[in-house]
Amino acid sequence: MAHPKVVIIGAGIVGTSLADEITSRGWTDVTVLEKGPLFVTGGSTSHAPGLVFQTNSSKTMTEFARYTTEKFLALEHPDGWAFNPVGGLEVATTPQRWQDLHRKAGWAQSWGIEGRLLDPAECVALHPLLDVDRIVGGFHTPTDGLAKALRAAEAQARLATARGAVFRPHQEVLGIVARGGRVAGVETAEGVIEADIVICAAGFWGAEVAKQVGLVVPLVPMAHQYAKTGRIGALDGRNTERGEASLPILRHQDQDLYFREHLDRIGIGYYGHKPMPVDMSTLAAVTAGTTMPSMLSFTDEDFAPAWHESMELLPALGDSKVEEGFNGIFSFTPDGFSIMGEHRELAGFWVAEAVWVTHSAGVAKATAEWIIDGAPQTDVHECDLYRFEDVARSDHFIMETSSQAFVEVYDIIHPHQHRTALRGLRTSPFYARQQELGAYFFEGGSWERPAWYEANAELAQRLLDDGVAFPERDDWSSNFWSPISIAEAHWTRQAVAMYDMTPLTRYEIAGPGALELLQRLSTNNLDKSVGSVTYTLLLDENGGIRSDLTVARLAPQRFQVGANGPLDFDWFTRNLPADGSVTLRDITGGTCCIGLWGPAARDLVQPLCSDDLSHESFKYFRALQTYLGAIPVTMMRVSYVGELGWEIYTTAEYGSALWDLLWSAGQAHGVIAAGRIAFNSLRIEKGYRGWGTDMTTEHLPAAAGVDFAVRMNKPDFVGKAALEKADPPAKILRSIVFDSPSMVVLGKEPVYVRGACAGYVTSAAYSATIGRSIAYAWLPAALGHGTVVEVEYLGTRYTAVVHPEPVVDPEMSRIRR
Repeated sequence: MAHPKVVIIGAGIVGTSLADEITSRGWTDVTVLEKGPLFVTGGSTSHAPGLVFQTNSSKTMTEFARYTTEKFLALEHPDGWAFNPVGGLEVATTPQRWQDLHRKAGWAQSWGIEGRLLDPAECVALHPLLDVDRIVGGFHTPTDGLAKALRAAEAQARLATARGAVFRPHQEVLGIVARGGRVAGVETAEGVIEADIVICAAGFWGAEVAKQVGLVVPLVPMAHQYAKTGRIGALDGRNTERGEASLPILRHQDQDLYFREHLDRIGIGYYGHKPMPVDMSTLAAVTAGTTMPSMLSFTDEDFAPAWHESMELLPALGDSKVEEGFNGIFSFTPDGFSIMGEHRELAGFWVAEAVWVTHSAGVAKATAEWIIDGAPQTDVHECDLYRFEDVARSDHFIMETSSQAFVEVYDIIHPHQHRTALRGLRTSPFYARQQELGAYFFEGGSWERPAWYEANAELAQRLLDDGVAFPERDDWSSNFWSPISIAEAHWTRQAVAMYDMTPLTRYEIAGPGALELLQRLSTNNLDKSVGSVTYTLLLDENGGIRSDLTVARLAPQRFQVGANGPLDFDWFTRNLPADGSVTLRDITGGTCCIGLWGPAARDLVQPLCSDDLSHESFKYFRALQTYLGAIPVTMMRVSYVGELGWEIYTTAEYGSALWDLLWSAGQAHGVIAAGRIAFNSLRIEKGYRGWGTDMTTEHLPAAAGVDFAVRMNKPDFVGKAALEKADPPAKILRSIVFDSPSMVVLGKEPVYVRGACAGYVTSAAYSATIGRSIAYAWLPAALGHGTVVEVEYLGTRYTAVVHPEPVVDPEMSRIRR
């Protein structure tokens, strides 16, 4: 596509950012359509308060925000600044929030954002309106600030226009034109505008636009309160008309509030009210004749608690009152992330939705890279349009979970805290048995996943009496955790345990073209004998790791693929050959799996099977279709926990019988059911990576330590050309072992080498095998084994050492026996 025609729907902050990013890369035939005027369009950009706090628990969202601040700071507009770096200040009024700010300070260090924790007096020195007696401390980020969204939008539009882009106001999109499975244009009242690429950046109207092409964009427009006070005496003479603000933007998350200056007045945003979803089917009628359909009438009664708490924190407000306010519409999603990507069934139709001003330029940059170069430089799996499971695309799910996301927007959320709404949607055939054993369930992909089993409490006590270490944990790391998980991990290495692996995503890829497809998309050689099992990677065009897979060849033209989730199904679907030579089926819901692992695994299962399960007859990384008792199963000799055993698959109707068969046979061998926390600790001991946590598209295989799964002597595969040109990695994924037995981190903590932040933790767990915590961390490649590092956790630094991998059983003798 030498000179593609691009149409962008929406001239808000996202659409204008996209126009600038795309034209700056040489694609200049760009038309931006806006249903309202330019540039006060009437959408969310028009009323956005513009507070940009960069630090986020997500590395991706932080990078988007950092790019946005840097870009906006450099923009020029005749009316003045597009970004005012007044800094950001978040204050704590409770010990819990103060602890949370320590975690946030750690994220900032991990992601390269300048920030500092302050005592109350230092907070007041920065923001004199604060009541020093109300606060415990604060977190200050000097490069945060205020974005003037309309100026930023217009400034970027001018840059794009200078390169050839055209902006057309008052152009409501009436339809999307498609030909042969590709987008071909956009229909307006004035006719059809031809297009090779259409990007929907329509803000909270985006889901409605997407419906025109049969696409579900999971977002809910929500009303959010914003008010302005009258004149504040303490601000008299402080700000000029041009400067507008000089105090740091302020967040009081304990009461769901944020604040900014408007010359001598204060603007107050409030998230503490009930969710107010907007009915898009009636919005046009309700706001007919208004210039701002995104600004609904202010509901004073909802704001009353906010005003009380605002005066408590900022006593100077007591001499004023709320003089104006509105309920502004913003987009919320089920998980709080933006939505980006290309329509799978309509090539060339893209979306960039649920994007706040804070992340707008960063999202636009990544989208432009994705469209033009084939892959973004920043990992975007958290924002991908196709990250959602089918159940999460229902109207009911979207509304319930997006409403919960609104309620929790300023809450302190534990990394192991799972949603409470819409639980029990996906359960394995073992669910009833797990409940009988007292399973505590985590949730992932709407699956109920046992984290640990209360039935093993007696085992934990017995092991404690026998001298097995159960170190104390601090309050934060003790949440959503039980010491029973240590017993479960220990017992897996000593005897045998059953793990529910049913939520592991499984596809069947079959047909005469199946092998060719898998060879083209993945890095390892899959042209092996029937019964082979192969670990391999999916790369993007930059050579980054988009997923890792376990592929079993069950027949000459039939493969079972263990994958990571819906994004893998999306990738395979997009790459299916047009001749119909390959079929792709998600078989996860129709099948189930028990991971049976431990030294006694073979003793347990061999009497149930007529086939020889000895190491000599059933090698590691092989698969066997056989029977256990009367139950047809596929057994795969793989072990994510690093012990002898198998993943045992059957279809769902046999699941309950399979559990009971193995459980009954296992009583003589001390079998237990074990949960996800034990599973995670065992895989970290063995040096096994978790995609999406330890490695993403931002990492090449060599850096992540998985280049053993890459066969560069294969014919061409996606990402091979990029790997051939890649430089040696500057940072690599390393195992570190803590000195203190009781030290536990949870992930995303900064790691220091000789006093300087050098990387960050990805995942971590306490190892029952060595009696220490083990973590993965991205660290400089030059660091040798034995190097002492420090990990900052809640403001205190703890020592650890870089350790050879795997930490446990480096000879792999426990698996191969």
